[in-house]
Amino acid sequence: MFRKKIFIIFIIIIFINSMNLSIIYADDAEDSEIIDWSDELIETAKTSDEPKINSRAAVIYDRKSGKVIWGKSENERRPMASTTKIMTAIVVLENVGLEDIVTVSKKAAGTGGSRLGLKVNDKITVNNLLYGLLLVSGNDAAVALAEYVGGSVEGFAEKMNEKAKDMGLENTHFITPHGLDMDNHYTTAFELAKMADYALNIDKFASIVNTKNIGISINGRSKNLTNTNELLGNLYGVNGVKTGFTNGANRCLVTSVNRDGMNIITVVLGADTKKDRSNDSIKLIEYAYTNYEIYDMKEIIHEKYEEWKRINENRIVVVRGKRENLTTCIEELENYYIPVKKIDKEKINVKIFNISELNAPVHKGDYVGKLCVYIDDEKIVELTISANISIGKLEFIDYLKSYIINNINNMQMGL
Repeated sequence: MFRKKIFIIFIIIIFINSMNLSIIYADDAEDSEIIDWSDELIETAKTSDEPKINSRAAVIYDRKSGKVIWGKSENERRPMASTTKIMTAIVVLENVGLEDIVTVSKKAAGTGGSRLGLKVNDKITVNNLLYGLLLVSGNDAAVALAEYVGGSVEGFAEKMNEKAKDMGLENTHFITPHGLDMDNHYTTAFELAKMADYALNIDKFASIVNTKNIGISINGRSKNLTNTNELLGNLYGVNGVKTGFTNGANRCLVTSVNRDGMNIITVVLGADTKKDRSNDSIKLIEYAYTNYEIYDMKEIIHEKYEEWKRINENRIVVVRGKRENLTTCIEELENYYIPVKKIDKEKINVKIFNISELNAPVHKGDYVGKLCVYIDDEKIVELTISANISIGKLEFIDYLKSYIINNINNMQMGL
């Protein structure tokens, strides 16, 4: 009977391992899957057709303009697994020094899933922990950093949520620093792209996620790390960012690419397999670079505005104003760069609409008109044209002065 029980337990253990039911693991055994980096796969992805992907949510985000080039359920809240660690790194980098020494707690050392391999009372620099966090997706590194920066995992999560709020991420919420499946831990593909964009502006973060292999030291022990990002070093222009996997989130991948001055971020969430997330990411990347380029709108906007100004500005009448005409100014864009389909460049046109008269008093900044940029009939930019000066309203005394001056002039002319 005893042997029978042992046999049954043994079978159950084998079954659990074979079914990969370790639901708390992130970035686990998926990395043993071999990806076929054939030129045919990449060439096939270079198409003008809309991408057809396996992932549940995805986005192509242009970093220069902050615009979405393409999306699929990009605003849907979803678990994001270890791509969470992008925000973990942001909070760490903005709050502590790289050479600070962290002593690893029992809780950090005992954290499951993908691991850096920390032991209780290990001493390790924040710098080395960040490499362990972002290259091998160490959940133990995430907890060690969280406890050091936030005092506890819960305290650190508060800092993560405060940062998300500061960044305007309204559909993002954190419970943990590592991304293991938890209720109320979520983001969207779009907001994850914005998170990555912010992080990549931090030089140290950009350097770490662009590292394929590195040696670090843990409590005097050397350890070699290899980046889990399967696109890094295999696809032209890829320079980061982060992988993710849990049973709840499925396969996730955030990728940064810079080719010929066009810098994009792609995000795929909820892919069924590692191969799917890789193929989906390649499809999005090649679709973007095959079909889009970044167009600088500044020249055409200011050229058309100055042309309108020469012809039309003096035609705008100020009724009962101390001046009959006004001068104008146009709203400035923070960023004039817009991703435009290459085939649509010749379809860009500018239209300006303005009112013909204003009643005094006119204040500086009052609305005069608007300049709109279209591609065919789709409006892609709208800028306000405003009064550049204030013009007071004529009062009784002004009319009286005008009357007296006119009479004096008439009398002088009569003489």
